Amino acid sequence: MQNGIWAEILSDIEAIAKDEDLFREKNFITRSTALDEIEFHVIDRLQSLSENADSSGHFNDLKQYAENVRGQLEEVNKQMHQKLRSQISIGRYRGKMLMNLMNEYFNQSLDSIHQLHETGYDHLDLFLNGLLTYRVPPAETKKREPGMVYYQKTPARIIFELIKKASFQPDDVFYDLGSGLGQVTMLVNLFASVISKGVEFEPAYCSYAKTTAADLNLNHVEFINADARHADYSSGTVFFMYTPFEGEILKDVLHCLYDESKKRKIRLFTYGSCSGEIAGQQWVEQVNEIKNQLTELAVFVSI
Repeated sequence: MQNGIWAEILSDIEAIAKDEDLFREKNFITRSTALDEIEFHVIDRLQSLSENADSSGHFNDLKQYAENVRGQLEEVNKQMHQKLRSQISIGRYRGKMLMNLMNEYFNQSLDSIHQLHETGYDHLDLFLNGLLTYRVPPAETKKREPGMVYYQKTPARIIFELIKKASFQPDDVFYDLGSGLGQVTMLVNLFASVISKGVEFEPAYCSYAKTTAADLNLNHVEFINADARHADYSSGTVFFMYTPFEGEILKDVLHCLYDESKKRKIRLFTYGSCSGEIAGQQWVEQVNEIKNQLTELAVFVSI
């Protein structure tokens, strides 16, 4: 019985190890699927089997083999992301050229990525994690105030939907309120070529984002370590929020944006529960219809 299981798992590992396509750089999605297979259907299974004292040695070698194959696939991704970061840093991949490259990696147009998944994260998020948040995220250093929401990354499909729907103009200035590790701010700059600013309360997150932007040589990206209630929005024309705060803090920030809207027309893109609160504001008009405020991007313009 044990020999049969051992042979079955060995066959599964070798099918991945001998698949040359998985080691080709641009086959990211199939490689990610193979990594999931190794992690959750091979290594986890072997871990359970090796806990049996009578068969631990029998399966430990197989587990090491699986981990080695996983490491080789992860190294392909690591080298791929390092090369892409290097090319971005010298200005080779920005705007349309970067979009075309991403289309090659995903074998589909990212202009319509938001139409493919209704909720959650997908392979595009995995790809961007390796590109922009490859370093270990820092621990929070400041206590969040009541109403401040725990940081969670914006799904990549929402970011690309924002970039498409915003139709950025050269004189636009983008602000991400509650920018966290900086992914939205940097991607808007990379793909839309506009000045992009992130406002973040947590200094460790802000420092992390600044380091990444510097590594990529993104000269028109700025991260501001500030309370969103007291930040300077005087240059902003397009704003984004993934519900970084609720209650009184959200009301105070919206009042700040209302003051800015009296000086010029601004646009707000929101995701999550804050969309409902903003939809009730008298100084904005929602320009798109959504069925679910928690899972869809909402778009507002000042009146």
